[in-house]
Amino acid sequence: MPVVEIHLVEGQQPPARIEELLRRVSERYAAVLESPITRIRAFVTMHPPELWSTGGVTAAVDGDPAPYFVAAVLEGRPAEQRQRLLAEITDTLCEVLGATRSRVRGRIAQVPPEDWGIGGVPASSRRREEIVARSSRL
Repeated sequence: MPVVEIHLVEGQQPPARIEELLRRVSERYAAVLESPITRIRAFVTMHPPELWSTGGVTAAVDGDPAPYFVAAVLEGRPAEQRQRLLAEITDTLCEVLGATRSRVRGRIAQVPPEDWGIGGVPASSRRREEIVARSSRL
């Protein structure tokens, strides 16, 4: 289930840095969730500088990166784990992209297990034992 989508401005980072970002975010996401890295999906969506603004100023004028991300997790993850995920992804964006920490924004989107499909089967069925074990730790 773990999916993270990172929104960035086109042309601010070379392709090798984006590749490093995807690798490192995936590694940290897997570590925080205690999940096999093969389950992690990470994407970068690029936006033209004239279609991105921070504080009403377009990125075409303000070249300081201000990344935004959404990390999806199945409902039932403990709050401290979700908060650690926010911090770890933010740390990675700062380390790899040189973003100013206070400019990074992100959120966790919790998805009910019955609303997430794995190979066309709801996660509530596919991963029932894992979900029950996680819920019993709360």
